[in-house]
Amino acid sequence: MALKRLIPSFNRVLVQKILPPSKTQSGILLPEKTPQLFSGKVVAVGPGSRDRDGKLIPVAVKEGDTVLLPEFGGTQVKLGEQEYHLYRDEDILGTLHD
Repeated sequence: MALKRLIPSFNRVLVQKILPPSKTQSGILLPEKTPQLFSGKVVAVGPGSRDRDGKLIPVAVKEGDTVLLPEFGGTQVKLGEQEYHLYRDEDILGTLHD
């Protein structure tokens, strides 16, 4: 069965969290430490929300962006074997660039 693609509604953003490595390349296990902030890859974005006059306010991020996420929040969504999170555009803390 083919997996359907989720397109978020309004100003929501679908993100796949990037988990920090649990061990180094040489195999040394890193101690568990709860990070205060998470990063993730934007998988899909909604069209945006509308202001009082009906004008479309587009989402600030685009597919493929790496974003900084708060420790808590978002709605967990499981599609097939993959786990994603839905956030509102204003809940995303920023974008990360190389």
